[in-house]
Amino acid sequence: MEIRPVQSEKEWDHARRIRTSVFVDEQGCPPKLEWDEHEEASRHLLGYVDGEPVAVARWRTVAVDEKIAAKLERFAVLPDYRGRGLGREMVNFAIEDARRAGFDTFVLHAQAHLEAFYRSFSFDQIDAPFVEAGIPHIKMIRSDGDARMTSAR
Repeated sequence: MEIRPVQSEKEWDHARRIRTSVFVDEQGCPPKLEWDEHEEASRHLLGYVDGEPVAVARWRTVAVDEKIAAKLERFAVLPDYRGRGLGREMVNFAIEDARRAGFDTFVLHAQAHLEAFYRSFSFDQIDAPFVEAGIPHIKMIRSDGDARMTSAR
């Protein structure tokens, strides 16, 4: 899979189509929750298979216990392309992309059924499970810096 940052309106249209298909249509997330105030401040990534856009992710800067971190979000792979390791490639790319931007701490709100998947990337659960957009989630963190973080808000 080729992964690159969204840089054009056409690529942004592809990213919106994938997110709408997965989060709004498939998972029932209300559009007003899917499209938020963080769109312009986020770095959006688009994954291609044979030139076809099939996966998306974004990351943005957040504060975590008085430290700046990258919050990884909106990972989605179109149904016909699941089971091929593309989600894993998107997560690895997002982490490396944020690392190149200077981050060594990463947080995410994992859908609860994907907890083991994110643990395989060395993310640890913090805080109690919660519901976001009607879906159970778990807040997780990974710190590649000197001190392992144990809590975040």
